[in-house]
Amino acid sequence: MPVYNAPIRDMQFLMHEMLNASSLNQYKKFEDVDVDFMDAVLEESGKFATNVLTPLNVVGDHEGCTRNADGSVTVPTGFTEAFKQMSENGWTALGHDPEYGGQGLPGIMAIATGEMQSSANMAFAMYPGLTNGAIKAIEIGGSEAQKKTFLPKMISCEWTGTMNLTEPHCGTDLGMLKTKAVLNPDGSYKITGQKIFISAGEHDMSGNIIHLVLARIEGAPDGVKGISLFIVPKFKLDADGNPGEKNGVSCGSIEEKMGIHGNCTCVMNYDDAEGYLIGAENKGLKVMFVMMNRARLDVGMQGLAQSEVAYQNAVAYATDRLQGRSLTGVKNESGPADPIIVHPDVRRMLMETKAFNEGSRALIMWATLLEDMEGVHADEKFREKADDYLGLLTPVIKGYMTDKAMQTTIDCQQIFGGHGFIEEWGMSQFVRDTRIALIYEGANGVQALDLVGRKLARNGGRALMTLSKEIDDFIAEHSGNEKTAEFTTGLKDAKDKLQEATMWIMQNGMTNPDNAGAGSVDYMHMMGLTTLAYMWAKMAITAQVAIDGGSNEEFYPNKIKTGRYFVLRMLPMMDSHLAKIKTGAEPLMALEAAAF
Repeated sequence: MPVYNAPIRDMQFLMHEMLNASSLNQYKKFEDVDVDFMDAVLEESGKFATNVLTPLNVVGDHEGCTRNADGSVTVPTGFTEAFKQMSENGWTALGHDPEYGGQGLPGIMAIATGEMQSSANMAFAMYPGLTNGAIKAIEIGGSEAQKKTFLPKMISCEWTGTMNLTEPHCGTDLGMLKTKAVLNPDGSYKITGQKIFISAGEHDMSGNIIHLVLARIEGAPDGVKGISLFIVPKFKLDADGNPGEKNGVSCGSIEEKMGIHGNCTCVMNYDDAEGYLIGAENKGLKVMFVMMNRARLDVGMQGLAQSEVAYQNAVAYATDRLQGRSLTGVKNESGPADPIIVHPDVRRMLMETKAFNEGSRALIMWATLLEDMEGVHADEKFREKADDYLGLLTPVIKGYMTDKAMQTTIDCQQIFGGHGFIEEWGMSQFVRDTRIALIYEGANGVQALDLVGRKLARNGGRALMTLSKEIDDFIAEHSGNEKTAEFTTGLKDAKDKLQEATMWIMQNGMTNPDNAGAGSVDYMHMMGLTTLAYMWAKMAITAQVAIDGGSNEEFYPNKIKTGRYFVLRMLPMMDSHLAKIKTGAEPLMALEAAAF
């Protein structure tokens, strides 16, 4: 059976040494957060992920969810008990507002524990994950009465939540949606329509399911301008706010999926279901997109999480599996063969994954800390910068990180050879579960278009210009350090190539928009490589400071060795991406559609 151990030491390095996240306790909102407290949370979260969730991962994959004759859904064996334990121990409440029962901890703590849960059992972690998204939407757009009614029980996960966007005929183009809302005399609405791909749409682990549904009110404008957002509970609430009569919402079927079998992804039917408008009429998409942008950071984290657990199992296998002899001489003299970890190509796949995982973890923690700081920092210019960076980084974290995680997870499966193709080793599940992260919350091609089409030009390109100056200042500050010169030199080269790609797209995308579209994915990957180069430079310098300070912990030189692999073996991909961008749209669009 696959194993998982939370990478707590790496998380501690990032939080305490590179990011100094405990400095958040200077703000009243986070005044109780210190290093010891953060470490205690990480340790306990790691135990829950390893001991409770990991053993259920294979169970969920094999059993899946079952739709019963009455339309109810039964989750895999052990999920309900684990879900109850998670709720009772407060893991669902970490980053939420204390006014509604949350613990008020920084988001950087929630993203770390979320990574652990997703590595241990991605399908299970989606139940509270989707609930967090619904909570965010109600926090953003809901009335005070709606917040008081729904948030406390959703934060505790006594009730769970969903997001209902996609319909059989429309996914990315939400302007085509047909689900309708009819106003009732009491101010509620009758919601009628069908939604598909609804994760956690029906299950038996909570007392109510709070569906957030996009629909069009009668007479609303066509397209995205006429979309509203509604709360539609599985059970209507009685006078005391408790679940009562069954609402007109049901699970029509469970989707047969490639992966995440332990999560009940449903076709949801709404038949005159009672719903309650969130915010203003025809403004629902704005609320939903704010929530989805936050969810996209979580999806990037899911890619990292699957890559991490796949890596841990690949390392264990490569260390134990005997096959062939080292090219440089026998390494296992007492055995019939050497462990495969001695072979350069196995090392390549392991190093590629390790360098990606550690760089990505740094990037997503940095972004999440910026989000935390945006909410408490007194300086308006800092808050502006944090918002700019989050807008720029969100499609990169979602798109680049999940694209790359798919590759690294497959690489880890490849290390197992034929055993990786056999279900009992568990590597197939990691590959299958990772695949959805490239698709949902906005397919990665759409993320790339959003990056080049919207985020780069936002506020006159202020976000990228600010980030580029920050990188330049960082390089100048550390340019005299010969011990880490490879990292700052690599970072400068990456930033210069990204700037060259940016100028090409700006100049050529205006004359032919297809030029921007054709280069968008390559550009997103260039942005991903550049931001990871920035993170690796920060990590290397932080590690070198510890070494120079007298630390003899192997963690620090190993961190630098891993970073050197990134700089020397992964950053050169910048040249390939830049060359492809400069070919423009012509090679992609030359063939007539009929010729395909």
